[in-house]
Amino acid sequence: MDKKKILVVEDNLDNYELIRVILEHGGYDAFQAVTGREGVDAARLQKPDLILMDLSLPEMDGWNAAERIKADPSTKDIPIYALTAHTLPRDRFRAMQAGCDGYFTKPLNVEGFLAEVRNVFQKRKPKRRPRKLIF
Repeated sequence: MDKKKILVVEDNLDNYELIRVILEHGGYDAFQAVTGREGVDAARLQKPDLILMDLSLPEMDGWNAAERIKADPSTKDIPIYALTAHTLPRDRFRAMQAGCDGYFTKPLNVEGFLAEVRNVFQKRKPKRRPRKLIF
């Protein structure tokens, strides 16, 4: 089975490296975009299985990047989870309004983070239809 690809849109290299190590330890492939604009382009080109989006980014913030990704028919179904130090309820609401499917706060709880990433993929598994038996 192929490893799931996760795009991490994060401008802080130390944060990205920590997230990358956690994800790779969990069996995922992680790659980085540094700006919101790069994140939108990477989503279109790479078609990751999940996007982890910082909200405070240069050039284009994560809220706008999430809106653009969700507005594009070729990327609209990719789940986006905010990954941010913005922890106020209005920030969470704004992220969800922009198209984020979930929300991780920094600093990360390492064990909880990896479990939640696994849950994202468990939720997205297609439901099997019962087979029709023909006699």
